[in-house]
Amino acid sequence: MIVDERFCTYINSLGAGNTPLLEEIETEARERHVPVIRRELQDFLKVLLALHQPEHILEVGTAVGFSALFMAEYDPVKAQITTIENYEKRIPVARANFSRAGRDGQITLLEGDAAEVLRELDGSFDFIFMDAAKGQYLRFLDDVLRLLAPGGVLLSDNVMQDGDILESKFAVARRNRTIHKRMRAYLYELTHHPLLTTTVLAVGDGITLSVRGQ
Repeated sequence: MIVDERFCTYINSLGAGNTPLLEEIETEARERHVPVIRRELQDFLKVLLALHQPEHILEVGTAVGFSALFMAEYDPVKAQITTIENYEKRIPVARANFSRAGRDGQITLLEGDAAEVLRELDGSFDFIFMDAAKGQYLRFLDDVLRLLAPGGVLLSDNVMQDGDILESKFAVARRNRTIHKRMRAYLYELTHHPLLTTTVLAVGDGITLSVRGQ
C-alpha cells in the first residue's frame, strides 16, 4: 500500500461498483489469490476509457481475464481486445470467463511468452495495458511502442512494488533487487523517451500513464 489505507478505503467506498458478473469474477479471483486490478485503478480506468474511447486494445497479462472483461464492459466503443497470457493454469479460466460474459468474439487471447508473442504481433493499438511480470516491462517496451498508435495510451500497473521502488537497492530484499533495478530503469525510460509523455501516479500500487506523440 503506497497511499494511506484509510484514504483508499474511503475513496473505494464511493465507487458505484461493477456489473454483477464482474463482481463475481473478481471475488472468485481474490479467493484463489489471483491478483486483479485494484479498486482505485478500476475507477481510474473507467474514466480513462470514457475519455480515450479506444477501438483496439492490447493487454499484456491476462490472468483470469478480469481486466480484459472490465475494459470490454466500460469502453464506450466496445473495442476489439487482444490479451496475452503465459501461465497455463490461468488460460482456461480466462477463456471460460470470456464465454460466461459472452465476449468470445470481442476478446482474443494469445497464449505464450509475452516477449515472443509481442515480437510476432502486427497491427496498431490505441490503448495498451501492461500488467504482466513486472521485471519484464522493460524487455517488452520496444515492441509495445512499435504497436502503440500515434496518440495512443500506454498504462502500466504495479510500478511502485508496494513502495520498494522508493528504497535504495540495499534496503530491498536481495531476492527483489533485480526487479527493483529493472523497474527503476523502466520508469526512467518511460519518463525520458522522446516518443512519450509520461506521468507517474499513486493509484493502487502505482501506475504510469504514457501518451505517444502524433
